Amino acid sequence: QVQLVESGGGLVQTGGSLRLSCAASGRAFSISAMGWFRQAPGKEREFVAGISGSGGSTTYADSVKGRFAISRDSAKNTVFLQMNSLKPEDTANYYCARGRTSLSYRRALSDYDYWGQGTQVTVSS
Repeated sequence: QVQLVESGGGLVQTGGSLRLSCAASGRAFSISAMGWFRQAPGKEREFVAGISGSGGSTTYADSVKGRFAISRDSAKNTVFLQMNSLKPEDTANYYCARGRTSLSYRRALSDYDYWGQGTQVTVSS
């Protein structure tokens, strides 16, 4: 059984930073791509960032490119999302997910098989 637990969300002002963490338990973490998604009220869940199983390849949504950075510590079974220059439109519940493959560029929800419960990020203007 795989469990993903996100943490690090909170309330921040425009221009501020937050670092989200996703602690994973279970098998095959080190060979699976990991992704971060977000869902704002009334909107569909959308891809934010992905990292390959090796950690050598990353992919970002255009809306966060240059502001967010995904990384992983396989020794600690943890994935991070560093979020800088936050904007009110970044306000959402953020979810981490385990990829069905080792490839980082998968953006569809169906490309991920296990999901965390989410952590809320609120950016005030």
